[in-house]
Amino acid sequence: MAHEMRKQRPIAVDLFAGAGGMTLGFEQAGFDVLAAVEIDPIHCAIHEFNFPFCSVLCKSVVETTGEEIRNRSEIGDREIDAVICGSPCQGFSLIGKRAFDDPRNSLVFHFHRLVLELQPKFFVMENVRGITVGEHKQILKTLISEFKIHGYQVEENYQVLNAARYGVPQSRERLFLLGARKDVELPKYPLPITKPAQPNDSTRENLSVLPDSPTVWEAIGDIPEVEKYSDLLKQDWVVAEYGKPSNYALKLRRISTLVDDYSYEREFDSRILSSSLRTKHSSETIQRFAATTQGEREPISRFHKLHPAGVCNTLRAGTDMYKGSFTSPRPIHPFTPRCITVREAARLHSYPDWFRFHVTKWHGFRQVGNSVPPLLAKAVATEIVRRLNILPFKASFRQQLGDEKLLQLQMLQAAQRYSKY
Repeated sequence: MAHEMRKQRPIAVDLFAGAGGMTLGFEQAGFDVLAAVEIDPIHCAIHEFNFPFCSVLCKSVVETTGEEIRNRSEIGDREIDAVICGSPCQGFSLIGKRAFDDPRNSLVFHFHRLVLELQPKFFVMENVRGITVGEHKQILKTLISEFKIHGYQVEENYQVLNAARYGVPQSRERLFLLGARKDVELPKYPLPITKPAQPNDSTRENLSVLPDSPTVWEAIGDIPEVEKYSDLLKQDWVVAEYGKPSNYALKLRRISTLVDDYSYEREFDSRILSSSLRTKHSSETIQRFAATTQGEREPISRFHKLHPAGVCNTLRAGTDMYKGSFTSPRPIHPFTPRCITVREAARLHSYPDWFRFHVTKWHGFRQVGNSVPPLLAKAVATEIVRRLNILPFKASFRQQLGDEKLLQLQMLQAAQRYSKY
């Protein structure tokens, strides 16, 4: 029965899937994301936990073929509606020293190759806005012209979208490149639905009629204070007392659902506070954090202290697994002198509370910071659903989440789990 119902929803494939922000946003818009390709085994395990019905190919896109994606998932020979990709910024760096002589040496051209092999109706590529300037711009131009040569229209007036304009309490600008097969119409870019909330500023944007995005405090104010739970010094979850939720938090806690959220309901215990391992700060650090003004940077760590009435600055991921554990600056909680938790970061990124991350803070923050905020991906996906001329629908059955052991794997264990291919 479950399989039959899923058949009727449009199909997507996520390349460079990470923990699954783009996957989730497309699912919320009514897609079934049936295959995901991701090179990092820890990310693969997290994706498998949250999307047990999606086949994860744990490998580089360089070594992946369209045929393999079809054969190793439920897709088979069905037509694919969208190939999506939140490609890492390294994807725009060139492999080796052949650098800018031939832009096709960049990883992102494997996205191009896989789109041509899979022949979806649409494709979406997300990347940092930095690729629109300097030498990377040449790669972008080459990519667009190669798509056009091979039968895809591309929206050449590509847009940089800010997540705070799509209901996310975070200012985060990313380029989205949209393409369509010759036989379908190009999707439009989603119109903004919010403007970034800013403390005490009613004059900006000509008193724009758009409502403010959720604020930092609307996003995290109901989350139990982790300092009250000593269990969180040794594990990342606890049964906890939540505060009064804002409208935004109500949706992420699944107490109320958005009218246009077509994602599968997940089985989860809403009393559990997860992804909330505490950080032990020295008393000196605590004093410095406490003395920092909301909305300003702490001068020594350069960490940004969140303003409760504003939006979060862009959450970053730090380095990838190949560069050692460099941790990117984590924001300071607006009221408690500590860095925010992975769950608080996830709320600021628009992830629902059922969505779990790796139990370690380093991997957890990386998974949030590297990903496309689900609500931003959903806004883009909704425009593609419009072009498909279908009425999205919500499946009536609830999805079990995966085995919690997937959240705890170390790199070697995760690599062994996916090494059978």
